[in-house]
Amino acid sequence: MLILKDVDCFYGKGQVLNGTSLEVGEGELVGLVGRNGVGKTTTLKAVMGLIPAKNGSVRFCGRNIAELPPYQVPRMGISYVPQGRHLFPKLTVRENLEIACVEGKADSARMEEIFGYFPRVKERLTQKAGTLSGGEQQMVAIGRALIASPRLILLDEPTEGLMPLLVQSIAESVKAINEKGTSILLVEQNLKILKEICRRIYIMEKGAIVYEGTSSEIDAAMDVQERYLSVKV
Repeated sequence: MLILKDVDCFYGKGQVLNGTSLEVGEGELVGLVGRNGVGKTTTLKAVMGLIPAKNGSVRFCGRNIAELPPYQVPRMGISYVPQGRHLFPKLTVRENLEIACVEGKADSARMEEIFGYFPRVKERLTQKAGTLSGGEQQMVAIGRALIASPRLILLDEPTEGLMPLLVQSIAESVKAINEKGTSILLVEQNLKILKEICRRIYIMEKGAIVYEGTSSEIDAAMDVQERYLSVKV
């Protein structure tokens, strides 16, 4: 479904992605992990066209979407949940959800599906987004991504800064969304969560993928965890 091949990206003259290659298949939940500053967020922005790929290709369902302007990428069936949620704080929860609709109001069945994943969102529909807790804001951000019925969701650090109970709740919701058929590329620092819910995991270092494996394979590769993540989980 999504294939990045030898992608290079730069901020000015500084190279951030260095021949990055990864794949997300139809219906897969794939994790991307690495230390801070190695290029994980840049990888997602390259898919969305927010940072141009200077070399390589970004293909989605057979088409090289690197040539598209950023506003057309969501219309191909890709939703993006950025790190930090980026809601409109003075708009209500309902308005934040509906703003992602290309035409008209959100489909009522789609809204009910979102409420099924996140009951608290339904309870907060008329509340200003800026008054929500961090966990509630994350639920709204993921709900906003679901409004357009995407085939693929890019999730950037959805559990960042959340208390452990909410971390597990968000992780379970992400898994449930995937089990309904939506493909997901999940960037996370929490390797334990990735191993619990992802089919495959990529490890990134210095703008390149340095390891790919299943949860069990990463479990067995303690040297890899220590070398690239400085952890043993």
